Amino acid sequence: MYDERLARLRQRMAETGTDLVAIGPSSNMMYMAGLSPHGDERPVMLIIAQDHAALLMPALNTDSSRQKTDLPFYAWTDAQGPEGALVKLLDDMGPVGSVAVDETMRADFALLVLDHLPDVRRSFLYDTVGWLRMRKDDGEFRALKENALINDNAMRAAFAALKEGVTEREIADVVRKSYADQGAGTEFISICFGENGAFPHHHTSDRRLKAGDAVLIDIGSRKDGYPSDMTRSGHFGPAPEDFDKIAAVLERAVVAAIEAAKPGVPAKAVDAAARDVIAQAGYGEFFLHRTGHGVGIDIHEPPYITATSELPLQEGNVFSIEPGIYLAGRFGVRLEELVIVRGNRAEVLSELPRQPVAVKAS
Repeated sequence: MYDERLARLRQRMAETGTDLVAIGPSSNMMYMAGLSPHGDERPVMLIIAQDHAALLMPALNTDSSRQKTDLPFYAWTDAQGPEGALVKLLDDMGPVGSVAVDETMRADFALLVLDHLPDVRRSFLYDTVGWLRMRKDDGEFRALKENALINDNAMRAAFAALKEGVTEREIADVVRKSYADQGAGTEFISICFGENGAFPHHHTSDRRLKAGDAVLIDIGSRKDGYPSDMTRSGHFGPAPEDFDKIAAVLERAVVAAIEAAKPGVPAKAVDAAARDVIAQAGYGEFFLHRTGHGVGIDIHEPPYITATSELPLQEGNVFSIEPGIYLAGRFGVRLEELVIVRGNRAEVLSELPRQPVAVKAS
């Protein structure tokens, strides 16, 4: 898998005129080499050119990293420092006229490379490694699909556990247990009762559930290196005023965005499809964020589904569609799906219905 990705990267480097790629200890390194070395102040880098690829690695980490890769190491000790090993590595890469540096790498690591390549054209990884990562392969799709189904089960468990007086934190514990029982870890949990749902990034609290509360649950698991991300909304006891109307608007917005998501369509057209439905219903000012974000090794990665993104969607793109309406002091409603662009359409990963979950208050 990593040999294939390396070959695809080199092809993309040739297409973009990129001579050298410098990757830090990040999800980019995980994607390209399956490595997640210990990250501290000691410089670690994966350097790739057309005819050579190697790792700058502290000597104390080489043995553990060797178990996961056959790439050559340019090792250095604390007594030596990284300069000599890095200079040798860059010399072995051959002439460099342009370099793409990992935008997630520590600034001091990046400057170490750039100081030794003072007169080259510089860029970030968006057009090389990032371009590859946006196009999920079959193995990535299977991992993302499995996590979506794990999340479906956790969401069912969360709503089933709602009862008078339960706290948001107690429902979060139900979600964590569901993930653990399915062999997954917790990526994030946001449980929102009542007025807390009006905060798009609410931190789960000790707020207790009472009859008449709207409930918004946004959760994600992680298994085999990939996450899930999904939001569902409902209510405990009678629905708050306007809840059902807003939920229906958001369902139409999700459907419109899914229908708009096709290869070659700019990301902003997907955002517009959802946003126009909400605006026409009179709630435009209450949709406070972009329509979605890419999902892969990172829970947030390109493509970003924003009102300004001209980026054309491509086969294999995986991203969220998550329009929301937030009424301060009252409640919020959000519906979120992850989709993959396959063929000429967007395919939803979750198999959980989107209709509001109505839980009877006992």
